[in-house]
Amino acid sequence: MIKNDLKSLITDKNACVGVIGLGYVGLPLIVEFSLEGFPTIGFEVDGTKVESINKGRSHIVDVPSSDVEKCIAGGKFEATSDFSKLSKCDVVIICVPTPLRKTKDPDMSFILASGGEIKKYMRKGQLVILESTTYPGTTDEILQPMFEKAGFKLDVDFLLAFSPERVDPGNPEFQTHNIPKVVGGVSKDSGEVASELYSTIVDEVHLVSSARVAEACKLWENTFRAINIGMANEMAKVCSALGIDSWEVVRAAATKPFGFMAFYPGPGIGGHCIPLDPHYLSWKARQHGFDSQFITLAEQINSGMPKYVAALVRDALNENEKSVKGSKILILGVAYKKDIDDMRESPALSVIDLLRSRGAEVVYHDDFVEEVTFDHAYTIGDGEPLYNQELTDELLSSADCVVICTEHSGVDYSRVCELSSVIVDTRNALNEDIRNGSKAKIVRL
Repeated sequence: MIKNDLKSLITDKNACVGVIGLGYVGLPLIVEFSLEGFPTIGFEVDGTKVESINKGRSHIVDVPSSDVEKCIAGGKFEATSDFSKLSKCDVVIICVPTPLRKTKDPDMSFILASGGEIKKYMRKGQLVILESTTYPGTTDEILQPMFEKAGFKLDVDFLLAFSPERVDPGNPEFQTHNIPKVVGGVSKDSGEVASELYSTIVDEVHLVSSARVAEACKLWENTFRAINIGMANEMAKVCSALGIDSWEVVRAAATKPFGFMAFYPGPGIGGHCIPLDPHYLSWKARQHGFDSQFITLAEQINSGMPKYVAALVRDALNENEKSVKGSKILILGVAYKKDIDDMRESPALSVIDLLRSRGAEVVYHDDFVEEVTFDHAYTIGDGEPLYNQELTDELLSSADCVVICTEHSGVDYSRVCELSSVIVDTRNALNEDIRNGSKAKIVRL
Protein backbone atom coordinates (compact mmCIF):
# COMPACT_ATOMS: atom_id res chain seq x y z
CA MET A 1 0.00 0.00 0.00
CA ILE A 2 1.53 3.32 -1.08
CA LYS A 3 0.66 5.10 2.16
CA ASN A 4 2.43 2.57 4.35
CA ASP A 5 5.43 2.29 2.04
CA LEU A 6 6.00 6.06 2.06
CA LYS A 7 5.44 6.31 5.81
CA SER A 8 8.08 3.67 6.34
CA LEU A 9 10.57 5.50 4.12
CA ILE A 10 9.87 8.77 5.95
CA THR A 11 10.18 7.24 9.41
CA ASP A 12 13.54 5.69 8.49
CA LYS A 13 14.61 8.92 6.73
CA ASN A 14 15.28 6.95 3.58
CA ALA A 15 12.73 8.87 1.49
CA CYS A 16 14.51 10.87 -1.20
CA VAL A 17 13.09 14.39 -1.13
CA GLY A 18 13.18 16.45 -4.30
CA VAL A 19 12.41 20.17 -4.35
CA ILE A 20 11.67 22.02 -7.60
CA GLY A 21 12.76 25.65 -7.32
CA LEU A 22 15.65 26.69 -5.06
CA GLY A 23 14.62 30.24 -4.24
CA TYR A 24 13.37 31.91 -1.06
CA VAL A 25 11.07 28.95 -0.33
CA GLY A 26 12.76 25.93 -1.87
CA LEU A 27 16.33 26.35 -0.63
CA PRO A 28 15.48 26.78 3.08
CA LEU A 29 13.11 23.81 2.82
CA ILE A 30 15.52 21.39 1.18
CA VAL A 31 18.32 22.39 3.56
CA GLU A 32 16.07 21.50 6.51
CA PHE A 33 15.36 18.05 5.05
CA SER A 34 19.03 17.48 4.26
CA LEU A 35 20.20 18.52 7.73
CA GLU A 36 17.61 16.14 9.16
CA GLY A 37 19.32 13.28 7.30
CA PHE A 38 17.09 12.78 4.26
CA PRO A 39 18.70 12.24 0.84
CA THR A 40 17.73 15.32 -1.16
CA ILE A 41 17.86 16.62 -4.72
CA GLY A 42 17.20 20.26 -5.57
CA PHE A 43 15.96 21.07 -9.07
CA GLU A 44 16.64 24.51 -10.50
CA VAL A 45 16.58 25.83 -14.08
CA ASP A 46 19.10 28.57 -13.30
CA GLY A 47 22.46 26.95 -13.92
CA THR A 48 24.32 29.71 -12.07
CA LYS A 49 22.38 28.95 -8.88
CA VAL A 50 22.98 25.24 -9.30
CA GLU A 51 26.72 25.74 -9.62
CA SER A 52 26.85 28.11 -6.66
CA ILE A 53 24.81 25.83 -4.38
CA ASN A 54 26.90 22.79 -5.26
CA LYS A 55 29.96 24.79 -4.20
CA GLY A 56 28.35 25.39 -0.83
CA ARG A 57 27.25 28.98 -1.41
CA SER A 58 23.81 30.24 -0.45
CA HIS A 59 22.05 33.04 -2.35
CA ILE A 60 19.30 33.35 0.28
CA VAL A 61 19.80 35.63 3.28
CA ASP A 62 18.02 33.21 5.66
CA VAL A 63 20.18 30.23 4.69
CA PRO A 64 23.80 30.43 5.90
CA SER A 65 26.35 29.13 3.41
CA SER A 66 27.73 27.03 6.27
CA ASP A 67 24.46 25.04 6.26
CA VAL A 68 24.66 24.49 2.51
CA GLU A 69 28.30 23.39 2.88
CA LYS A 70 27.29 20.95 5.60
CA CYS A 71 24.58 19.46 3.37
CA ILE A 72 26.96 19.07 0.43
CA ALA A 73 29.67 17.59 2.63
CA GLY A 74 27.20 15.07 4.05
CA GLY A 75 26.80 13.56 0.59
CA LYS A 76 22.99 13.57 0.74
CA PHE A 77 22.29 16.80 -1.14
CA GLU A 78 22.84 17.99 -4.68
CA ALA A 79 21.44 20.72 -6.89
CA THR A 80 20.78 19.94 -10.52
CA SER A 81 19.08 21.10 -13.71
CA ASP A 82 18.63 17.48 -14.82
CA PHE A 83 14.93 16.80 -14.22
CA SER A 84 15.28 13.13 -15.16
CA LYS A 85 16.50 12.66 -11.58
CA LEU A 86 12.91 13.23 -10.44
CA SER A 87 12.46 9.51 -10.95
CA LYS A 88 14.81 8.93 -7.98
CA CYS A 89 12.62 10.97 -5.63
CA ASP A 90 10.02 9.47 -3.32
CA VAL A 91 8.71 12.94 -2.53
CA VAL A 92 8.61 15.89 -4.94
CA ILE A 93 7.81 19.36 -3.58
CA ILE A 94 7.01 22.20 -6.00
CA CYS A 95 8.30 25.62 -4.84
CA VAL A 96 8.12 27.75 -7.97
CA PRO A 97 6.91 31.34 -8.50
CA THR A 98 3.24 32.08 -9.17
CA PRO A 99 3.28 35.60 -10.64
CA LEU A 100 0.47 37.61 -12.17
CA ARG A 101 0.02 38.43 -15.82
CA LYS A 102 -0.22 42.09 -16.80
CA THR A 103 -3.98 41.61 -16.69
CA LYS A 104 -3.62 40.69 -12.97
CA ASP A 105 -4.77 37.14 -13.70
CA PRO A 106 -2.85 34.12 -12.31
CA ASP A 107 0.15 32.97 -14.33
CA MET A 108 0.26 29.21 -13.82
CA SER A 109 3.08 28.56 -16.30
CA PHE A 110 5.70 27.64 -13.68
CA ILE A 111 3.36 25.17 -11.96
CA LEU A 112 2.36 23.69 -15.31
CA ALA A 113 6.02 23.34 -16.34
CA SER A 114 6.89 21.66 -13.04
CA GLY A 115 3.92 19.31 -13.32
CA GLY A 116 4.97 18.46 -16.85
CA GLU A 117 8.49 17.53 -15.75
CA ILE A 118 7.13 15.40 -12.89
CA LYS A 119 4.72 13.60 -15.25
CA LYS A 120 7.54 12.92 -17.69
CA TYR A 121 9.61 11.07 -15.08
CA MET A 122 6.86 9.91 -12.71
CA ARG A 123 6.89 6.45 -11.21
CA LYS A 124 4.60 4.56 -8.89
CA GLY A 125 4.98 5.31 -5.18
CA GLN A 126 5.63 9.06 -5.19
CA LEU A 127 4.16 11.84 -3.05
CA VAL A 128 3.83 15.21 -4.83
CA ILE A 129 3.30 18.37 -2.78
CA LEU A 130 2.60 21.84 -4.14
CA GLU A 131 3.84 24.75 -1.97
CA SER A 132 3.50 27.57 -4.48
CA THR A 133 0.77 30.01 -3.51
CA THR A 134 -2.21 29.67 -5.80
CA TYR A 135 -6.01 29.74 -5.99
CA PRO A 136 -8.18 27.09 -4.30
CA GLY A 137 -8.58 24.11 -6.60
CA THR A 138 -5.20 24.25 -8.34
CA THR A 139 -3.86 21.01 -6.86
CA ASP A 140 -6.89 18.84 -7.71
CA GLU A 141 -7.95 20.70 -10.87
CA ILE A 142 -4.56 20.96 -12.56
CA LEU A 143 -2.01 18.54 -11.09
CA GLN A 144 -4.26 15.57 -10.32
CA PRO A 145 -5.74 15.29 -13.86
CA MET A 146 -2.28 15.82 -15.35
CA PHE A 147 -0.89 12.79 -13.50
CA GLU A 148 -3.99 10.67 -13.97
CA LYS A 149 -3.92 11.24 -17.73
CA ALA A 150 -0.43 9.73 -17.63
CA GLY A 151 -1.96 6.53 -16.25
CA PHE A 152 -1.36 7.01 -12.53
CA LYS A 153 -4.18 6.59 -10.01
CA LEU A 154 -4.46 8.64 -6.81
CA ASP A 155 -3.94 6.65 -3.60
CA VAL A 156 -2.85 3.64 -5.64
CA ASP A 157 0.11 4.96 -7.63
CA PHE A 158 0.72 8.43 -6.16
CA LEU A 159 -0.30 10.81 -3.38
CA LEU A 160 -0.94 14.53 -3.82
CA ALA A 161 -1.11 17.39 -1.31
CA PHE A 162 -0.81 21.13 -0.84
CA SER A 163 1.12 22.89 1.92
CA PRO A 164 1.41 26.69 1.68
CA GLU A 165 4.82 28.24 2.18
CA ARG A 166 5.01 30.71 5.04
CA VAL A 167 8.42 32.23 4.49
CA ASP A 168 9.18 35.66 5.97
CA PRO A 169 12.57 36.69 4.52
CA GLY A 170 14.87 38.38 6.99
CA ASN A 171 12.87 37.36 10.06
CA PRO A 172 15.40 36.10 12.63
CA GLU A 173 12.72 34.72 14.95
CA PHE A 174 10.53 32.66 12.60
CA GLN A 175 12.08 30.34 10.03
CA THR A 176 11.10 27.06 8.38
CA HIS A 177 11.45 24.81 11.42
CA ASN A 178 9.37 26.89 13.88
CA ILE A 179 6.61 28.23 11.61
CA PRO A 180 3.50 26.01 11.95
CA LYS A 181 2.90 24.09 8.71
CA VAL A 182 -0.59 23.77 7.24
CA VAL A 183 -1.09 20.62 5.17
CA GLY A 184 -4.07 19.49 3.10
CA GLY A 185 -4.27 16.38 0.95
CA VAL A 186 -6.28 15.81 -2.19
CA SER A 187 -7.10 12.53 -0.46
CA LYS A 188 -7.07 11.47 3.19
CA ASP A 189 -3.98 9.29 2.69
CA SER A 190 -2.19 12.13 0.89
CA GLY A 191 -2.75 14.55 3.75
CA GLU A 192 -1.72 12.02 6.34
CA VAL A 193 1.59 11.13 4.67
CA ALA A 194 2.45 14.75 3.79
CA SER A 195 1.76 15.73 7.39
CA GLU A 196 4.07 13.01 8.64
CA LEU A 197 6.80 14.16 6.24
CA TYR A 198 6.72 17.79 7.41
CA SER A 199 6.59 16.76 11.07
CA THR A 200 10.18 15.54 10.70
CA ILE A 201 11.45 19.10 10.14
CA VAL A 202 8.73 21.41 11.53
CA ASP A 203 7.76 21.82 15.18
CA GLU A 204 4.01 21.96 14.52
CA VAL A 205 1.92 20.60 11.64
CA HIS A 206 -1.75 21.48 11.23
CA LEU A 207 -3.57 18.98 9.02
CA VAL A 208 -6.74 20.26 7.33
CA SER A 209 -9.45 18.34 5.52
CA SER A 210 -8.44 19.09 1.93
CA ALA A 211 -5.92 20.70 -0.37
CA ARG A 212 -8.48 23.42 -1.17
CA VAL A 213 -8.71 24.42 2.49
CA ALA A 214 -4.91 24.69 2.64
CA GLU A 215 -4.83 26.73 -0.58
CA ALA A 216 -7.52 29.10 0.72
CA CYS A 217 -5.72 29.40 4.06
CA LYS A 218 -2.66 31.00 2.49
CA LEU A 219 -4.71 33.44 0.44
CA TRP A 220 -6.77 34.38 3.49
CA GLU A 221 -3.59 35.09 5.49
CA ASN A 222 -2.12 37.46 2.93
CA THR A 223 -5.41 39.07 1.93
CA PHE A 224 -5.91 39.85 5.64
CA ARG A 225 -2.56 41.63 5.63
CA ALA A 226 -3.20 43.47 2.36
CA ILE A 227 -6.56 44.78 3.51
CA ASN A 228 -5.27 45.90 6.91
CA ILE A 229 -2.22 47.57 5.38
CA GLY A 230 -4.61 49.32 3.01
CA MET A 231 -6.58 50.60 5.99
CA ALA A 232 -3.36 51.78 7.66
CA ASN A 233 -2.39 53.65 4.50
CA GLU A 234 -5.83 55.24 4.27
CA MET A 235 -5.71 56.25 7.93
CA ALA A 236 -2.25 57.80 7.41
CA LYS A 237 -3.71 60.03 4.69
CA VAL A 238 -6.64 60.99 6.93
CA CYS A 239 -4.31 61.78 9.84
CA SER A 240 -2.11 63.88 7.57
CA ALA A 241 -5.12 65.90 6.44
CA LEU A 242 -6.07 66.45 10.08
CA GLY A 243 -2.54 67.35 11.16
CA ILE A 244 -2.20 64.25 13.36
CA ASP A 245 0.87 62.01 13.69
CA SER A 246 -0.38 58.66 12.31
CA TRP A 247 2.49 56.72 13.87
CA GLU A 248 1.64 58.05 17.31
CA VAL A 249 -1.99 57.05 16.73
CA VAL A 250 -0.98 53.47 15.84
CA ARG A 251 1.27 53.20 18.90
CA ALA A 252 -1.57 54.40 21.12
CA ALA A 253 -4.09 51.99 19.55
CA ALA A 254 -1.64 49.09 19.94
CA THR A 255 -1.77 49.45 23.74
CA LYS A 256 -5.23 47.85 23.65
CA PRO A 257 -4.68 44.23 24.72
CA PHE A 258 -7.60 42.87 22.70
CA GLY A 259 -9.48 43.56 19.48
CA PHE A 260 -6.62 45.42 17.75
CA MET A 261 -3.59 44.36 15.74
CA ALA A 262 -1.10 46.99 14.65
CA PHE A 263 -0.51 47.49 10.93
CA TYR A 264 1.62 50.34 9.66
CA PRO A 265 1.47 52.65 6.64
CA GLY A 266 4.22 52.70 4.03
CA PRO A 267 5.07 53.60 0.43
CA GLY A 268 3.14 50.58 -0.86
CA ILE A 269 3.32 46.81 -0.50
CA GLY A 270 6.04 44.54 -1.82
CA GLY A 271 7.34 41.01 -1.87
CA HIS A 272 6.00 38.03 -3.77
CA CYS A 273 2.96 37.36 -1.57
CA ILE A 274 0.95 40.33 -0.34
CA PRO A 275 0.77 42.30 -3.63
CA LEU A 276 -0.14 39.15 -5.61
CA ASP A 277 -2.05 36.64 -3.51
CA PRO A 278 -5.28 38.64 -3.08
CA HIS A 279 -5.57 38.75 -6.87
CA TYR A 280 -5.55 34.93 -6.97
CA LEU A 281 -8.45 34.87 -4.52
CA SER A 282 -10.48 37.59 -6.27
CA TRP A 283 -9.83 35.96 -9.68
CA LYS A 284 -11.16 32.62 -8.44
CA ALA A 285 -14.13 34.37 -6.80
CA ARG A 286 -15.00 36.02 -10.13
CA GLN A 287 -15.11 32.58 -11.77
CA HIS A 288 -17.98 31.85 -9.39
CA GLY A 289 -19.78 35.14 -9.92
CA PHE A 290 -18.59 36.85 -6.73
CA ASP A 291 -17.09 40.35 -6.65
CA SER A 292 -14.59 40.70 -3.79
CA GLN A 293 -14.93 44.42 -3.12
CA PHE A 294 -12.72 44.57 -0.02
CA ILE A 295 -9.80 43.10 -1.95
CA THR A 296 -10.29 45.48 -4.87
CA LEU A 297 -10.45 48.55 -2.64
CA ALA A 298 -7.34 47.55 -0.66
CA GLU A 299 -5.42 46.98 -3.89
CA GLN A 300 -6.42 50.43 -5.16
CA ILE A 301 -5.26 52.10 -1.95
CA ASN A 302 -1.98 50.19 -1.68
CA SER A 303 -1.04 50.50 -5.34
CA GLY A 304 -1.69 54.23 -5.14
CA MET A 305 0.80 54.83 -2.33
CA PRO A 306 3.86 55.39 -4.57
CA LYS A 307 1.95 58.26 -6.25
CA TYR A 308 1.13 59.65 -2.81
CA VAL A 309 4.81 59.50 -1.84
CA ALA A 310 5.80 61.22 -5.08
CA ALA A 311 3.27 63.95 -4.26
CA LEU A 312 4.80 64.37 -0.78
CA VAL A 313 8.20 64.81 -2.43
CA ARG A 314 6.77 67.37 -4.86
CA ASP A 315 5.14 69.38 -2.06
CA ALA A 316 8.24 69.26 0.15
CA LEU A 317 10.41 70.52 -2.71
CA ASN A 318 7.90 73.24 -3.55
CA GLU A 319 8.17 74.60 -0.03
CA ASN A 320 11.91 74.94 -0.67
CA GLU A 321 11.10 76.76 -3.92
CA LYS A 322 12.24 73.83 -6.05
CA SER A 323 10.47 71.59 -8.53
CA VAL A 324 10.76 67.83 -8.98
CA LYS A 325 12.13 68.42 -12.46
CA GLY A 326 15.86 68.93 -12.21
CA SER A 327 16.08 68.05 -8.51
CA LYS A 328 18.45 65.39 -7.24
CA ILE A 329 16.50 62.87 -5.17
CA LEU A 330 18.20 60.21 -3.07
CA ILE A 331 16.20 57.07 -2.31
CA LEU A 332 17.27 55.26 0.85
CA GLY A 333 16.39 51.57 0.51
CA VAL A 334 14.98 49.84 -2.57
CA ALA A 335 14.33 46.35 -1.17
CA TYR A 336 10.68 45.73 -0.31
CA LYS A 337 11.45 45.33 3.41
CA LYS A 338 14.29 46.07 5.81
CA ASP A 339 17.57 44.17 5.95
CA ILE A 340 17.01 41.87 2.94
CA ASP A 341 17.95 42.02 -0.75
CA ASP A 342 14.54 41.08 -2.16
CA MET A 343 13.18 43.69 -4.61
CA ARG A 344 10.15 41.75 -5.85
CA GLU A 345 7.25 44.19 -6.28
CA SER A 346 9.10 46.76 -4.16
CA PRO A 347 7.15 50.04 -4.00
CA ALA A 348 10.47 51.92 -4.04
CA LEU A 349 10.82 51.03 -7.73
CA SER A 350 7.51 52.64 -8.55
CA VAL A 351 8.46 55.73 -6.52
CA ILE A 352 11.73 55.97 -8.50
CA ASP A 353 9.91 55.49 -11.78
CA LEU A 354 7.36 58.20 -10.98
CA LEU A 355 9.99 60.72 -9.91
CA ARG A 356 12.15 60.06 -12.98
CA SER A 357 9.12 60.43 -15.25
CA ARG A 358 8.71 63.92 -13.78
CA GLY A 359 12.26 64.94 -14.60
CA ALA A 360 14.08 64.22 -11.33
CA GLU A 361 17.64 62.94 -11.16
CA VAL A 362 17.23 59.87 -8.95
CA VAL A 363 20.00 57.97 -7.17
CA TYR A 364 19.74 55.34 -4.47
CA HIS A 365 21.61 53.77 -1.59
CA ASP A 366 20.94 50.22 -0.43
CA ASP A 367 23.75 48.02 0.91
CA PHE A 368 21.71 44.92 0.04
CA VAL A 369 21.02 45.79 -3.62
CA GLU A 370 23.83 46.59 -6.06
CA GLU A 371 21.71 47.23 -9.15
CA VAL A 372 18.12 48.13 -9.97
CA THR A 373 16.91 47.12 -13.44
CA PHE A 374 13.17 47.81 -13.08
CA ASP A 375 12.03 44.30 -13.95
CA HIS A 376 10.88 43.55 -10.41
CA ALA A 377 7.68 45.60 -10.24
CA TYR A 378 4.73 46.88 -12.21
CA THR A 379 6.14 50.32 -13.01
CA ILE A 380 4.99 52.89 -15.51
CA GLY A 381 8.08 52.67 -17.71
CA ASP A 382 11.30 50.76 -18.24
CA GLY A 383 13.91 53.33 -17.23
CA GLU A 384 17.68 52.98 -17.28
CA PRO A 385 19.33 50.78 -14.64
CA LEU A 386 20.53 52.41 -11.43
CA TYR A 387 23.48 51.38 -9.28
CA ASN A 388 23.99 51.55 -5.55
CA GLN A 389 25.75 54.73 -4.37
CA GLU A 390 27.94 54.89 -1.29
CA LEU A 391 26.21 56.93 1.41
CA THR A 392 28.82 59.67 1.69
CA ASP A 393 28.45 63.08 3.32
CA GLU A 394 28.66 64.60 -0.14
CA LEU A 395 25.81 62.44 -1.47
CA LEU A 396 23.53 63.37 1.43
CA SER A 397 24.30 67.08 1.34
CA SER A 398 23.99 67.30 -2.46
CA ALA A 399 20.51 65.75 -2.56
CA ASP A 400 17.59 68.17 -2.84
CA CYS A 401 15.41 65.55 -1.15
CA VAL A 402 16.04 62.23 0.62
CA VAL A 403 13.23 59.65 0.52
CA ILE A 404 13.36 56.79 3.03
CA CYS A 405 11.57 53.92 1.30
CA THR A 406 13.12 51.06 3.28
CA GLU A 407 14.39 51.47 6.84
CA HIS A 408 17.52 49.29 6.74
CA SER A 409 19.14 48.92 10.17
CA GLY A 410 22.65 49.77 8.97
CA VAL A 411 21.87 53.39 8.09
CA ASP A 412 22.87 56.15 10.52
CA TYR A 413 19.67 58.18 10.43
CA SER A 414 21.04 60.84 12.77
CA ARG A 415 23.70 61.54 10.13
CA VAL A 416 21.04 61.57 7.42
CA CYS A 417 19.12 64.23 9.34
CA GLU A 418 22.26 66.24 10.03
CA LEU A 419 23.33 66.50 6.38
CA SER A 420 20.05 66.52 4.46
CA SER A 421 17.90 69.54 3.66
CA VAL A 422 14.58 67.79 2.91
CA ILE A 423 13.54 64.29 4.02
CA VAL A 424 10.40 62.30 3.22
CA ASP A 425 10.19 59.44 5.73
CA THR A 426 7.73 56.73 4.63
CA ARG A 427 8.78 54.16 7.25
CA ASN A 428 8.99 56.10 10.53
CA ALA A 429 12.76 55.54 10.49
CA LEU A 430 13.40 58.89 12.21
CA ASN A 431 12.52 58.80 15.90
CA GLU A 432 11.47 61.89 17.83
CA ASP A 433 14.94 62.59 19.24
CA ILE A 434 16.48 62.51 15.78
CA ARG A 435 13.77 64.73 14.32
CA ASN A 436 13.96 67.28 17.13
CA GLY A 437 17.69 67.72 16.66
CA SER A 438 17.52 68.18 12.90
CA LYS A 439 17.41 71.36 10.82
CA ALA A 440 16.09 69.43 7.83
CA LYS A 441 12.53 69.78 6.63
CA ILE A 442 11.03 66.40 7.51
CA VAL A 443 7.77 65.07 6.03
CA ARG A 444 6.44 61.81 7.45
CA LEU A 445 3.83 59.49 6.02
